[in-house]
Amino acid sequence: MTQAAWHMDALISLRRRGFIGALGAASLLAACGQSRAPGALAMVEFGGFTMGSVYTVKIVGRWVSQALQSAARDAVAAALDAVDTAMSTHRPQSELSRFNAHPGGSPFALSPDMASVFTLARQVSVSTAGAFDVTVGPVVDAWGFGPGRRERVVGDCELAALERRVGWKRLRLDERAGTIWKADPRVRADLSGIAKGYGVDKAAQGLDALGIEHYLIEAGGEVRTRGQNAQGRPWQVAIEQPQPGPRRPRYLVPLSGLAMATSGDYRIFFERDGRRYSHEIDPATARPIDNRLTSVSVVAASGALADALGKLIVLGPEKAYARALSLGVAAHFIVREPDGTLRDVTTPAFAALGGRLLQA
Repeated sequence: MTQAAWHMDALISLRRRGFIGALGAASLLAACGQSRAPGALAMVEFGGFTMGSVYTVKIVGRWVSQALQSAARDAVAAALDAVDTAMSTHRPQSELSRFNAHPGGSPFALSPDMASVFTLARQVSVSTAGAFDVTVGPVVDAWGFGPGRRERVVGDCELAALERRVGWKRLRLDERAGTIWKADPRVRADLSGIAKGYGVDKAAQGLDALGIEHYLIEAGGEVRTRGQNAQGRPWQVAIEQPQPGPRRPRYLVPLSGLAMATSGDYRIFFERDGRRYSHEIDPATARPIDNRLTSVSVVAASGALADALGKLIVLGPEKAYARALSLGVAAHFIVREPDGTLRDVTTPAFAALGGRLLQA
């Protein structure tokens, strides 16, 4: 099937951890325009930069006034900026950076948004048996995938020392008091695996407050939808082919009132001595994954949950599928076989969404 034979509203990107893809800055400048195909609803599209990546918003309605367009742009930008200001590891004065600099042994007071994120993070850590772990930040940085991008292969002795600083159980969260403290002062949190998803959730709340009933928000690989697209159908969101180079759609998923996020090992990596090291780090080993599971897409009620559950990728094909199945998660896995071919595997909950393979 050719791209001209079907309609696609968004292609999920893997631009994560502060890296902007090769779409070109000129095409990513915040812009707004209204289009209407014969018999279709009007659509407004705008975008900008957030959390080291780009975002795109599409709004659909019988007529979207200039005043509503302006209010929507402001609401989305404010929501995303607020999450970035609080949860960025690149900002020395962010709430997350202040927590990471806070000594252990005493509680750190959290804002309501940070408390919500840490609460969800703990829940996902429990349900995934630690595949998702916000304390993996020091390991991510050691391999060169954090701020500054100084890529290197980490030796066994250093890894052993880093492992003693990693473990979600080393964080003590008091939901009632809205505080968190470290069991070890060396523990540091990295929310890059959940913050963008939470950001699109907050942006969606902003659009909801304006009474907007049909929209799609995409930010750095996280998508949140409501209502229908300009053709009066569920939003058509594509999972990309898991390979470097030009982005091409592989699997098309209809979404309405749901969020989707994709994690993968094929966009952010480096090579040393003929071996590839991905930015997807397994908290259990403190090493980049090497397990043939190259892409995981999760559909959930919220962007934050879909984002965090993408870390099932560290478990490998069999364990990730079994865990998703046991949790009732709607997940799509792309497995790279030893001969280089790709194999698609979906859970029953994901198959029930009615998606389809576009190209193998």
